[in-house]
Amino acid sequence: MREVTRRYLPDFGQLLKVLRREKAGRPVLFEYFTNNGLNALLAGRPGFVPSTRDELFRMTIDAFHHAGYDHVTIPARFFRSLKFETAAHEKKASLSQNAGAVITCEEEFRRYPWPDAEEGDYAVFDLYAAMLPAGMKFITPGPGGVLENVTDLVGFERLCYMIYEEPELAAEIFNAVGSRLLQYYEICSSFESVGAVIVNDDWGFKTQTIFDPDHMRELVFPWHRKIVAAVHARHKPAILHSCGNIYGMLEEIINDLGYDAKHSYEDVILPVEEAWLQWGDRIAILGGIDMDFLATRTPEEVAARAARLLKLTGSKGYALGSGNSIPPFIPVENYLAMINAVNDLES
Repeated sequence: MREVTRRYLPDFGQLLKVLRREKAGRPVLFEYFTNNGLNALLAGRPGFVPSTRDELFRMTIDAFHHAGYDHVTIPARFFRSLKFETAAHEKKASLSQNAGAVITCEEEFRRYPWPDAEEGDYAVFDLYAAMLPAGMKFITPGPGGVLENVTDLVGFERLCYMIYEEPELAAEIFNAVGSRLLQYYEICSSFESVGAVIVNDDWGFKTQTIFDPDHMRELVFPWHRKIVAAVHARHKPAILHSCGNIYGMLEEIINDLGYDAKHSYEDVILPVEEAWLQWGDRIAILGGIDMDFLATRTPEEVAARAARLLKLTGSKGYALGSGNSIPPFIPVENYLAMINAVNDLES
């Protein structure tokens, strides 16, 4: 299995160029999140399991640095931030969207222990900034999105009924979640060590959005608009990570919500190559190597597609990475083949 040797010095400014739809000075990598087993390997400590937060941050930072990224993705769970509690259920590989619901009526909404966004241990962004190699910045996603958290709290099927039968209650729940996520992003984006944020909220199935576009505009989009505005007010880019077929609303995502970049692509919906050709001059395109492709093809096929993407885009408004993330089922050799395309690309 081929190892990775970083070719370029860290420079978050190169990723910023991508997010501004400019041509970066060299190929750029981006990843939403990886997994701890891979991170241990990339950090030069295969099999290592961190037992403290210090060890977790050190391993994650070392992994992203050694792999060639200009950023380190720090999930919200790393600093015990905002969390919307749902009913306990056994974790399975597949889970019903109705499982764990805790708000079914107005009384339960009033009794729900709404979390305080300020209670997270945000000091990690200052504390662990000292671990960052020169030129690198943190990027942090949220603890789920507006629509995702409301769906978890209410249940998908129940929420579908509630929007029509109890629209005032539905709006109250969306506002309770959205206002707290807004505060979360205001806090995260205020730190110097945070270079950008990921607003993660899955909106689509393979063929359409999860909810009617009018309900998205009424209940979901207002909070995304406020989040993006708050992040921009702190002079940071906002990256939308949203799975599914949301391309019918991409004009609004660009022109109304104001997102700087879009992440998450599937070949069965729209291959990333086509997404860049159609939209790359208006919104930055991040990642995109399809998860099924990354999981099932040979390292040679992965490397060839990654190289073609880099040549197609010229790293103008594009950073190379997966279509979603790097979970444990992605073969390590395929992941390494993808990121090594950056090192192998001829100047």
